[in-house]
Amino acid sequence: MEKSVVISGSGLFTPKHTITNIELVESYNAYADHMNSLHHADISAGLREPIPHSSADFIEKASGIKSRYIYVKDGALDIHRMRPNIPERKDDELSQQAEMALDAAQKALKAANKTAKDIDAVIVACAYTQRSYPAIAIEVQAALGVAGFAFDMLVACSAATFGMHRAYEMVKAGNARAVLVINPELVSPQVNYTDRDSHFIFGDVATAVVVEDAANADAEHVYEILSTHAVTSYSNNIRSNFGYLSYATDADPYGADKLFHQAGRKVFKEVCPMAAEHITTHLARHELDSTHVSKWFLHQANINMNTLICKKLLGRMATQEEAPIVLDEFANTASAGSVIAFHLHHASMQPDDISLLCSFGAGYSIGSLVLQKRG
Repeated sequence: MEKSVVISGSGLFTPKHTITNIELVESYNAYADHMNSLHHADISAGLREPIPHSSADFIEKASGIKSRYIYVKDGALDIHRMRPNIPERKDDELSQQAEMALDAAQKALKAANKTAKDIDAVIVACAYTQRSYPAIAIEVQAALGVAGFAFDMLVACSAATFGMHRAYEMVKAGNARAVLVINPELVSPQVNYTDRDSHFIFGDVATAVVVEDAANADAEHVYEILSTHAVTSYSNNIRSNFGYLSYATDADPYGADKLFHQAGRKVFKEVCPMAAEHITTHLARHELDSTHVSKWFLHQANINMNTLICKKLLGRMATQEEAPIVLDEFANTASAGSVIAFHLHHASMQPDDISLLCSFGAGYSIGSLVLQKRG
């Protein structure tokens, strides 16, 4: 008999601190005024463009975001700093990203009725890791007391789904009984809080899921992974160039091009049809279409993207119950967004209901899973 693989538990960590659009805009506009005053002569001479103001209404209309969680709020709104002030930890202390991951992982284990002894592998899959090595995943593995192996993987905003794909394959092949996939998205250090077009986009969060052999699953809510589907297509339209080569190239390691930046209109125009086609193709493998799907757990980058993709799939606007939006509270949390939507809204599904979990982002990369709730 072919082995079935399921998601049997999920966990969510949210930082203690939040930043509302109003707070963010007040800080940004004060920074703009300060810099424009400082460079008044050059601006008047036409040698420098003034920094434009923003508004909370603009942010909400452009993105659907009203607020976001942030791991460390101190410094992020200081117009003389404009970045979080995160104290460095010693090598023998738990890293910040591992701390976030550990919280979400423990919650996912509890939901799955599992302990560390039941887990054979840990994958930390996210947009950024705070160091190259040792792997954050191995640090988390040690903190949890998990035997077996662990590794990090970076696939930008599709890291969570790609991580679940790898977990599915491990369990399917019999190489692991259960895999813990964790997405500690500590994104705020890569946000350019001085850039009007991107300073509002991201929030910090961590999610986790347990992927295991269905034969061992005894959780309250269990979802069979019917299949996975992934595609990548190279694009420069979303980039984050920070890296160790800056030491050798003598480039400014903290320059604007080293932080998150994107050609937003191009991304919107190109990714939306790609995502809709990807999802339609994936469902067709099971002789399913949009009418068979009870819930859509989609990547949470921009409400207008989600609206357009749902219209392409359904031929109409999706309801909040059908395609939950968490952008308003969490903002874009890189790869964790679709997992947050799943974590908060999966329980209302009925036995045999079909759902689709999908991410899309830099790369370009798109990853999806077709899920069916077990009775």
